[in-house]
Amino acid sequence: MARKNKARTTLNHELLRKMLRIRRFEERCVELYSAEKIRGFMHLYIGEEAVAAGVCQALSPDDTVVSTYREHGHALVRGVPATAIMAEMYGKAAGCSRGRGGSMHIFDVTRGFYGGNAIVGGGLPLAVGLALADRFQGRDRVTVCFFGDGAMAEGEFHECANLAALWRLPVLFACENNQYAMGTALAKSHAMTDLALRAAGYGVTAWPVDGMDALAVAEAAARATESIRAGAGPHFLELRTYRFRAHSMYDPERYRSKAEVEQWKKCDPIDALIARMKATGELPDDDLALLEKEVAAEIDQAVAFSEQAPLEPVEDLATFVCSPAPPPSGTTPVSRAEAAS
Repeated sequence: MARKNKARTTLNHELLRKMLRIRRFEERCVELYSAEKIRGFMHLYIGEEAVAAGVCQALSPDDTVVSTYREHGHALVRGVPATAIMAEMYGKAAGCSRGRGGSMHIFDVTRGFYGGNAIVGGGLPLAVGLALADRFQGRDRVTVCFFGDGAMAEGEFHECANLAALWRLPVLFACENNQYAMGTALAKSHAMTDLALRAAGYGVTAWPVDGMDALAVAEAAARATESIRAGAGPHFLELRTYRFRAHSMYDPERYRSKAEVEQWKKCDPIDALIARMKATGELPDDDLALLEKEVAAEIDQAVAFSEQAPLEPVEDLATFVCSPAPPPSGTTPVSRAEAAS
């Protein structure tokens, strides 16, 4: 029992650290956006941190993740350095996508993080393709695909759920049901609002999860990934959550009331976990203060790094836009690395 309690305490601390890193990182991004340090579109994950922290807690370093344009949190907890993410937000060459993608296109293949996809539902075929490749090549890994409730109305979801179930692919569909597809409420776009039940109709093992409870998410993801690794085929988690901020920084947010948002804020996943840990004596005030200080220092470093990082040279802007021209007949082909240098 003592060992089990210790493991639970360790898990709670890890989940709290992950959620705080996401929340504080994005709060700083709001400040930087207002100061015009970050430009373009930016979609915040504030309120949904329990989903990223809990699902990614169940993954191994070899597993792969496919995300949406609301992906800062997923990238952080998968190990993409805060410096590389922040530099990407700044549009700097030191960013994880060389400053060319910005907020919506975080990407790091070395950590198995395949975007950052701007098209709603666009990551679903990619995830199924990765899982199919793993099956063909005998790799023992799981591909997690994050997507919102709005993507359930796209044809890609239905095709991908069907093929994944038909071929018993090792993919976890993680549906972040935050109740709104941009500004359209779930009930106004879906006749059947029980999304887990809809997924089950394709033969995919599916169930709903309280997406505001990090521990519940972690336990559900652990159960799902363990079953997938055992060869049970794809699983679907409907993670019922809520975003506290507007759809994007440009969104006037006229589709929901302030009272509704305030009501959901009472379910803040970070506050809920802190309260639970304090009640059990797992989180002394000094420990929480130290954790906040460590997270703040990491974000300060990321901002300082991004401020000093150089922009990509103008003469390199056409690199990677088109494939290198084929070499003349009889000459030695030029490698992609050489062409980029």
